[in-house]
Amino acid sequence: MNYSQTIVYLHSLTDYEKTRIERYTPETLDLSRVERLLADVGNPHTRFPAVHLAGTKGKGSTAAMIESSLRAAGYHTGFYTSPHLHTFRERIQVAGRKITREEVVALVEEVRPLIERIPGLTTFEAITAIGFLYFARSEVDVAIVEVGLGGRLDATNVLRPEVSVITSLSLDHTYLLGDTLAEIAYEKAGIIKPGIPTVSAPQRAEAIKVLEGASQKRESPLTEVGRDWIYGPGPADLEGQAFTVRRLVDGGSGLDGEYWIPLLGRHQLENSTSAIVALDILRQRGFRIPIEAVHAGLHDVHWPGRMEILGREPCVVADCAHNPYSAQVLRKALEEWFPGRRWVLIFGASADKDIAGMLKALLPISEYTIVTRSDHPRAMAPIELADIVASVGGGAEVSVNVRKSLRRGLSVKDPGSGLLVTGSIFLVADAREEWARYTGAPLPDNDGEEAT
Repeated sequence: MNYSQTIVYLHSLTDYEKTRIERYTPETLDLSRVERLLADVGNPHTRFPAVHLAGTKGKGSTAAMIESSLRAAGYHTGFYTSPHLHTFRERIQVAGRKITREEVVALVEEVRPLIERIPGLTTFEAITAIGFLYFARSEVDVAIVEVGLGGRLDATNVLRPEVSVITSLSLDHTYLLGDTLAEIAYEKAGIIKPGIPTVSAPQRAEAIKVLEGASQKRESPLTEVGRDWIYGPGPADLEGQAFTVRRLVDGGSGLDGEYWIPLLGRHQLENSTSAIVALDILRQRGFRIPIEAVHAGLHDVHWPGRMEILGREPCVVADCAHNPYSAQVLRKALEEWFPGRRWVLIFGASADKDIAGMLKALLPISEYTIVTRSDHPRAMAPIELADIVASVGGGAEVSVNVRKSLRRGLSVKDPGSGLLVTGSIFLVADAREEWARYTGAPLPDNDGEEAT
């Protein structure tokens, strides 16, 4: 197989990223399948320490900051994340380098006979096993691993990490994970392991009650941002923002102080603080992480598509907000960073999302709305999106693809307004690639793949 054929093969398995999961149950997502595959390749997940992250929002940003800081401290890191923006290879990285096409092909060809002996093995389960095998063979010092969906039944939950991190929880994937924060928190709390420290970002009362109960039951020391650690905002501009952090218990921490990140939006401060808390726990568990490395790691972190300014003149912003809570957070951030500015909204979303909830948050700051779709199979048709816009009291122009949407948006916006692209990671990926074509910038490396 060549690289393209290999990617097609992986997606020929049961692929819940492209098709809707009907039931989030042990029968649908059976950890014994990935455990069997991992056993067949020598249990590579037991051969490196790990940081395991779950959450509705912020887990990718938090994971990226932890990985960047550990790499700055001299550790040979593994980084496992999903979904990707432009290329499958983003999902599996070592020392900040994406796995190569040749390495993907070789690993899949090696493991394919074992995959085909396990009925019902999913795409994500196969990729997880391959990622862990790659980390073990690369002899990583530590792997930072992001949950794919939920937590309790996620394929990555075979890990016994050094620390578990649960980022901000809100309502998303409700048809699978539950209609209440308590139900969603129960699924995310599935990554809490007996005796292993857990970090939680600030949560609403309904969610933190569940996390505290699970931690007590499993005798997992729980550190809560906002209770045990506090943070405060500092100066901010379009380049990034400063903030301070301080541990309130045990006489403070060697990581107390002021930091700077290139990520915009005050919501990134709770993600940054969660990352610093996880790094502090790793220090307590024997990792050598100087404060200078944490400063450097946060300062240099790269996590595109999160309130990312693609252009200043004209002003173009892209954000992967994909549920009502994240849309509200995005709106608040835009109002702070771009006070008084109105936006031409280019919006597209997956059909299984609370689209009306997102639009209710975004339409009040929008002067014109264009609905479109990414190339992803779960993307809702633009004409259906237009109907939802109308149902919440707005109007929308229908566009068949992102290329036409961007050019149309630039033509209708007023001189003082901006262009906002949001609704899904898949739409943002298409927009980033199209913006590069429009401006003549180097294209993001997408290997000719769609964002899957």
